[in-house]
Amino acid sequence: MTHPSPSEIRAERLENPKRRERDLADQLGITEAQLVAAHVGHGATRISPDMDRLMPLVNRLGEVMALTRNDSCVIEKVGIYDDYRGGPHAALIANHEIDLRMFPRHWDHGFAVAKTLEDGSERLSLQIFDAAGDAVHKVFLRDTSVIEEWDAVIEALKLPDQSDTLTVEPRAAVEPAKVEPEKTDRLRAGWDEITDTHQFLQMVRKLKLNRLGAYRMAGAPYVRPLAISAVDTILHSAAKTGLPIMVFVGNQGCIEIHTGPIKEVKLMGPWLNVLDPGFNLHLRTDHIAEVWQATKSTKRGDAISVEAFDAQGALILQIFGVLAEPASAAIWNDLVASLEGRPEEVPA
Repeated sequence: MTHPSPSEIRAERLENPKRRERDLADQLGITEAQLVAAHVGHGATRISPDMDRLMPLVNRLGEVMALTRNDSCVIEKVGIYDDYRGGPHAALIANHEIDLRMFPRHWDHGFAVAKTLEDGSERLSLQIFDAAGDAVHKVFLRDTSVIEEWDAVIEALKLPDQSDTLTVEPRAAVEPAKVEPEKTDRLRAGWDEITDTHQFLQMVRKLKLNRLGAYRMAGAPYVRPLAISAVDTILHSAAKTGLPIMVFVGNQGCIEIHTGPIKEVKLMGPWLNVLDPGFNLHLRTDHIAEVWQATKSTKRGDAISVEAFDAQGALILQIFGVLAEPASAAIWNDLVASLEGRPEEVPA
């Protein structure tokens, strides 16, 4: 397949100013990163995606909006990139507003983008993509940001290579549920030994399984299949009661977390949205194929999550109670226990 040239891509962008970048890229048969790269020299600048260079400079921009997404869900949080802690395999930012878990090996391409909007203003952002050209994480400046730092930050991150074409690798297929019934007893025994939620995936990988496969295998009391409507029920219940929750949305390169209450939940077509000051969530409910309640032991009590997966087996989002607030966690546990179960099992 012959890809359009950078000038052809820019022309299409001009003709479709309201089209989402991702949708336009799909229409053109290219990745979103290639669409952005075509604008290098025309509002886009290649920058280093190295977290240790990038994050301290993002902090200089003050209050910004952090965006992370996968194919079915987008999470947006407003805050400052304080308290960055780097690492060769995983890094994090953890403060009251911005809570990120980042995995450097998937941060392959970086761009600073100045996009002219219909009203003539500019929307400034830093955008990171993986080797396949899919968005990993984006940072958008706001009216409250330290705009005067923008030029200096870009100059500090600017790469020598400012070409307007980009070579990407094939996108890795989603790993479907790995179900091996003969390992069920070992899975349950390993699950019983968990004292921290982070140990779960280590245990599952050691058994050469994956998250969804383990859920389909484990059975009660470890998991419970829930109705597809469970996520909608939880978000509306949390908004109505003021119950604080933790929402995790991510991709292979970044996980973004909201902790706290939510207020406004609104359904718009297939999109279920949380539209709060400082926190937005946009979820494609028509992409949800399976929902599971999972219980994992921790030193602070059971961590009970509600997790949604798409038809390919990809994790869309996870919702937890706030274990640090025992009273709220108890209310959360009761809410999850009241959720409707799924009447039929998903075939393994």
